[in-house]
Amino acid sequence: MSRRRYVARGVPGGYRIWDNRSRRCWGDLYELCPDELVAALNAGVDRATLTALLRRHRAAKR
Repeated sequence: MSRRRYVARGVPGGYRIWDNRSRRCWGDLYELCPDELVAALNAGVDRATLTALLRRHRAAKR
């Protein structure tokens, strides 16, 4: 099995999405673990689906 590009890492205050290729955080700080979002990023879904997932996870932290 190949190494995943995006993983969710626990940080103080929630989770951040870590990009293994560029070795930096991607996106916002999430209070809940964004498992669906990480799976979609690794699967390479289309932009519309990814945008919908981002909006849903941003709304969940408010």
